[in-house]
Amino acid sequence: MQHKISINGIGSISALGTSSRTVWDTYKKGQPLFHKKALQDDIRPVWVSEITSEATSELLKLQQKNTSYSKLDRSVLLAMLATNNAIGSYDFQNKNVAINIGSSRGATGLFEKYHTDYLTNKQVSAYTSPTTTLGNISSWVAQELGVESLHIDHSVTCSTAMHALLNGIAWLQSEMADVFIAGGSESALTPFTLAQMQALKLYSNLAHDFACESMRFQKKKNTMVLGEAAGVAVLERGVSDASMAVIEGFGFASETLEHGSSISKNADCFQRSMKRALDKAELETVDVVILHAPGTVKGDMAEKNAIENVFEARLPLLTSNKWMLGHTFAASGMMSIEMGIHMLQHNSFIENPFYANARHLPKELKTIMINAVGFGGNAVSIILSKP
Repeated sequence: MQHKISINGIGSISALGTSSRTVWDTYKKGQPLFHKKALQDDIRPVWVSEITSEATSELLKLQQKNTSYSKLDRSVLLAMLATNNAIGSYDFQNKNVAINIGSSRGATGLFEKYHTDYLTNKQVSAYTSPTTTLGNISSWVAQELGVESLHIDHSVTCSTAMHALLNGIAWLQSEMADVFIAGGSESALTPFTLAQMQALKLYSNLAHDFACESMRFQKKKNTMVLGEAAGVAVLERGVSDASMAVIEGFGFASETLEHGSSISKNADCFQRSMKRALDKAELETVDVVILHAPGTVKGDMAEKNAIENVFEARLPLLTSNKWMLGHTFAASGMMSIEMGIHMLQHNSFIENPFYANARHLPKELKTIMINAVGFGGNAVSIILSKP
């Protein structure tokens, strides 16, 4: 039997803020959230987006709550904070709760620290191995919540959170769980990670603060900006008064790669994932598509080509959030899910300043598609509707 799957809670930690109200107010302001930061003395400052000062205070309080938390990587702590925001006062009593929160890079900050210690001193802390494994994130979220059932982590690079959402759908449909907490967390603002992006020639060198030109399809240079964030959703079977959005359709696909970071000219993986999501939802079009659009020349254009090929004359309104927030890797898909839920709840469309939609805003936003793709061509498309 197929069940309706609803999102009954959503929470995040990012440059947008911590509370639902703050996140929405920041979206409505429509300003990029970047600043220049020098990550190392001998490296010139680069554009990044970091969590707010309020979120930093919450993170410090969390570390002080438990002596073990002070030894955890920042990505783990962000996931714990985002999960607490998502569940609020939710009562898990007598429910089988599963957790799947992944990361693209994992414990980047701690790993680099411990590796530097090893190169310098030829020895490492006893905490090195247990605190740098990817499984840290969901397992410590489970410790914080007191959940003793399934908690797993994975990495599908930039589509990690969306694959966690797919896992949630499968687990709930099979009745292997009553509640599924899905998400992604990333805190990779480190010299080594930035050097990797710059080696790929993806990073923005623009002088102005609109540094990530996500969906500026005329650009000639890559403009990716890296951000830190965690985003988490609480999924359950059925539709109730607690439901914030219903998952009407989902699709996923991959494609044959020409290069480890490439995507085909017309994003074949996105075409298949979007078509499958539309078929699952029994729809021909949606009101809005929130693009993955990382701000790269090829990535942005390939996704636009795919959308035009799939929707043709039924082209929806198009937007993205990376021009504000930057690319938060594993968390990016869930940050877009959160944006979509806010737009449905407030019946309000967040424009992208680099793209002028030809279509007018409908009187009511009813359906929104969210796209995400990671290195390896792993695309996911999710369609949300109002409950």
